[in-house]
Amino acid sequence: MRRWASQGIKAQTCVTSPPYYGLRDYGHEGQIGLEETPEEYIAAMVEVFRCVRDVLADDGTLWVNIGDSYGINKQLMGIPWKLAFALQSDGWTLRQDIIWHKPNPMPESVQDRCTKAHEYIFLLSKSQKYYYDYEAIKEASVDPEGSANRYKTPFFAGEKHESGGYSPIGATHTKGIKEFDGSRNKRSVWTVTTKTYEGAHFAVFPQDLIEPCVLAGAPVGGIVLDPFMGSGTTAQVAQDLGRQYLGCELNPEYEPLQKKRLRQLALIL
Repeated sequence: MRRWASQGIKAQTCVTSPPYYGLRDYGHEGQIGLEETPEEYIAAMVEVFRCVRDVLADDGTLWVNIGDSYGINKQLMGIPWKLAFALQSDGWTLRQDIIWHKPNPMPESVQDRCTKAHEYIFLLSKSQKYYYDYEAIKEASVDPEGSANRYKTPFFAGEKHESGGYSPIGATHTKGIKEFDGSRNKRSVWTVTTKTYEGAHFAVFPQDLIEPCVLAGAPVGGIVLDPFMGSGTTAQVAQDLGRQYLGCELNPEYEPLQKKRLRQLALIL
């Protein structure tokens, strides 16, 4: 990514799922996830996403899927939020936490807490104003009559409206009724089943989870980046949706899987 940045290459969005802290040994020197402490892990992740930021367009976005881990004395470590706040402190704009609800979670034999059935996706942006195609990821409305969806389109701060004035910072005004089309703005809880991919490791990033991120984060022809490419799921989704892709992967054993999944020349470090 440092080389790409020096060459002036710019991606529109980054969609990725990094190795989770302390969960798996991928058997490769230099891997992320087996640091001695959560603090060392977070520091390594912040450095990776600094490189991502240098490759992103000024109006680019970052979508990070991250799960939590348990430490000593049954302590939930709060890794997702530690990472989100560390990225925020490093200059990213933290825009939203999205809940990935898993209808088919990994079975757990615990009897002193609930079975974990969710992970986080954090939406971050390089700048306060960024590319985001909300129309591309609208979902079907649960209100068949649309009474709750005939809403007034908002004016944003600084935008001129019908009265001739401008909206002050922190305020919104309206500019007419928008006809109900049977859809609504996508909600922040995404129900997506986990799936396996033949030949890949068991931590495969579900395509249905990636698709909204790509559709909202990059226009057709735009570049989607994944610095933890693995078997190439993000790249495949980007390609299938008419986007380009860039990928990095430390472990060369995944290259045959990537080539099998992709029909175009992959850009892999």
